Amino acid sequence: MPARPILGVVSGPPATGKTTLAHSLAHELGCPAIIRDEIKQGMVMSAAAHQPGGDDPLNIPAMHAFFDTLSVLLQAGVTLVAEAAYQDRLWRPGLEPLTKIADLRIIRCTTPAPTIIERMTARADSDPHRAAHGDRELLADIATGAYSPEGFVGISLDAPTLVVDTADGYRPGTPQIAAFIRKTERVRRA
Repeated sequence: MPARPILGVVSGPPATGKTTLAHSLAHELGCPAIIRDEIKQGMVMSAAAHQPGGDDPLNIPAMHAFFDTLSVLLQAGVTLVAEAAYQDRLWRPGLEPLTKIADLRIIRCTTPAPTIIERMTARADSDPHRAAHGDRELLADIATGAYSPEGFVGISLDAPTLVVDTADGYRPGTPQIAAFIRKTERVRRA
């Protein structure tokens, strides 16, 4: 009987380096990276006069496309890395059904709030594709205290979890994170 595919989930607050890490891990593992913001950006390209924000009409369709894509690939036996800035209330309902067909590994990215603000400001100023994701609105919410990265609620599923400090590179490093994802035996929860 073939081994079940592995779903490596890279999670954490916005601007903690999740997308860069997910692509790096997918390259290291030799598997696809499925990135929620990239799916949404593809949707924005065909949505006239798109306006990002809290009630962005593309958020729900992007979430469904993201989890549907994960499901199709995992059902086909594809090991993959998935990344999104979802908190537990969005991750858990989408991931729970997938645990029936794949072994789940959670990578939780962390970095100090000042680093998050610095990264978010830099990408909002330099990446025209980020306009689809409401970084400026989130920065305004951080400035007024309406949002705090420290309040981010991580995935609460009982699955092997590795916390990765992304303040300056990755601690542990990419090879160690990839080894954590590859493990087939039960890994102690972080």
